[in-house]
Amino acid sequence: MSAEPGAATPPVPSVPSVPSVLSLRTADLDEARWAIGETFYASHIDRLSREDDVGASFDVVRLGAVTVGEVGFGSEVRLRFGELGAYHVDVPLSGSIQWRQGAREAETTTPDRAGVFQPDGVTTIDRWSGGCRLLAVKIRTADLEQHLEQLLGRPVRTPVRFAPGLDVTRGAGLSWARLVRTAVRDVQDAGGLMHQPLVSAPLQEALLSGLLLAAEHPHREELAQPSAPAAPSYRPAPVKRAVDAIQGRPEHPFDTAELAAVARVSVRWLQEGFRRHVGMSPMAYLRDVRLSRVRDELRRAGPGELSVGEAAYRWGFVHLGRFARSYRERFGETPSQTLHAP
Repeated sequence: MSAEPGAATPPVPSVPSVPSVLSLRTADLDEARWAIGETFYASHIDRLSREDDVGASFDVVRLGAVTVGEVGFGSEVRLRFGELGAYHVDVPLSGSIQWRQGAREAETTTPDRAGVFQPDGVTTIDRWSGGCRLLAVKIRTADLEQHLEQLLGRPVRTPVRFAPGLDVTRGAGLSWARLVRTAVRDVQDAGGLMHQPLVSAPLQEALLSGLLLAAEHPHREELAQPSAPAAPSYRPAPVKRAVDAIQGRPEHPFDTAELAAVARVSVRWLQEGFRRHVGMSPMAYLRDVRLSRVRDELRRAGPGELSVGEAAYRWGFVHLGRFARSYRERFGETPSQTLHAP
């Protein structure tokens, strides 16, 4: 059997994971060392100032391939690691860090300029300034490289080599840093959306794609270019497979990568295929199908049989405010008006 046009080797769909969270405040250096090893990497910590209280704080969540958190030290410290074994980004909220990897030149990371670390090279933070708090993002190497291949629709034979600095004051860098900040601040809310697979799975994808589009690396220009024109046809087989999957289980927490695996094409090919043959992105189509299913339920319900919230949650909407706005934009009336219509 011949392969579909633009087909790529499908990735194994990942099962959305429920985030694991660590929140800790400690004055103890050994406890701080344990927290960093538990959430990020094994390390040695040296106190550079005379304060007995290191004033360490950790709010960290693990989202499958991505670990994000806010980390702070009240006193000046030095951290020594081996090779990280993962891609990593630090975005200071206050203060600064001075760091180096392997034989590369030393870097200074500030609230205006994030630091981007490679998986290889012995890593040292020579000076973590007192009072520095930062957003830390750890990304598993294989997951980021596989995601890049999915976006490009072809194999990538060499590791991704990022530039060591990322401007987070404007453009894509600022947008990506805001996304990280939103994820971290939701960690402390036990009932927050971050704990819902419907939200955490697409967030992982957004963090990976966002970094690949924001940071400097050899493949960024290719990612930013529009896909090559697809051969004109009516819903090619890959698009039809994704559409059928959505129609069959719209309540499932699909993300674009999983739909691309179902369709047996790359993420980039699927996005372009939907744009050309459906008129919207895969995730927009999924939302549209879910809205229609909610509307059908509300119209069939008898008095007192169903609430708007029950119907929305059943079809995969976890944020009722956004759901209501999307519903009103789509159908020209509120969900309650549909429910109580004669």
